[in-house]
Amino acid sequence: MRLLPTRRALTAGATLLCAVCLVAPATTAAASSGGAIPTAPKSSTLAAEVPASIRAKAVIAVATDATYPPDEFVAANGEIVGMDVDLMNAIAQVLGLHVTFENVEFGTIITGILAGRYDIGMSSFTDNKLREKQVTFVDYFQAGEAFYVPSNSKLKLNGLKSLCGHSVSVELGTTEQSDAQAQAKKCHVGYVIYSTQSAANLAVSSGRAQIGFADSQVAAYIVAQSHGQFKLSGPAFETAPYGIALPKNGMAKAVLGALQVLMADGIYTKILEKWGIEPGAISQPVINGATS
Repeated sequence: MRLLPTRRALTAGATLLCAVCLVAPATTAAASSGGAIPTAPKSSTLAAEVPASIRAKAVIAVATDATYPPDEFVAANGEIVGMDVDLMNAIAQVLGLHVTFENVEFGTIITGILAGRYDIGMSSFTDNKLREKQVTFVDYFQAGEAFYVPSNSKLKLNGLKSLCGHSVSVELGTTEQSDAQAQAKKCHVGYVIYSTQSAANLAVSSGRAQIGFADSQVAAYIVAQSHGQFKLSGPAFETAPYGIALPKNGMAKAVLGALQVLMADGIYTKILEKWGIEPGAISQPVINGATS
């Protein structure tokens, strides 16, 4: 879960006392082969609720950090793809708009929204009350957290307490980063932070970290695409909502309505099924539905 406004090997048992570590990202997995998504019907009523400044240009500038498959990532052909991409395109169709995606580091998205560089942030944001002070969220999905380890690992993990005495790689600005740091205050946890999820994965495969830590559907996708290099360890935990990040300009009502249309006509479900993450579906989108 991407949480903080900033977003990824130590010896087992050592507590990390360093700043952010950066490495080159690993090659991203190919896109899912799922089927084509039907074109969503335009709603003139909802289109009229889009702020005039966006209606005038007829384009939504969307920021995403495309290193988080299957939600958003760069396919082999260089195209940004994923569940969030498909869903954002469908929302735009309902609103009679076009979308341009900009691939940026996660930690710059909310500040870019506040500065007016982006109209929307669509990048697996965890909706939380602290963030709601800066932007408005329309919640559209729910995800937990999960651990993945090398396939030959003998670690048996179950929740944050099981990190004690081990090293874990996380992506900068995620819920996983904050949770690993919080656990490190209770016991010895070696956490290493990377600017992208791809780099965090590489840390596990290269032995710089014993454990990888990501959102549950992302961890499952990492394992599925690893050709047997990784396996999941333990059950998912700490479920929370994902939200589309919007400036406080009234756009949220139109986006909420568009999501309701997509859920009613089945396109929302088809998008999740395409990427194999339908267990994270919600029945009703809400504005600012954070519980903590």
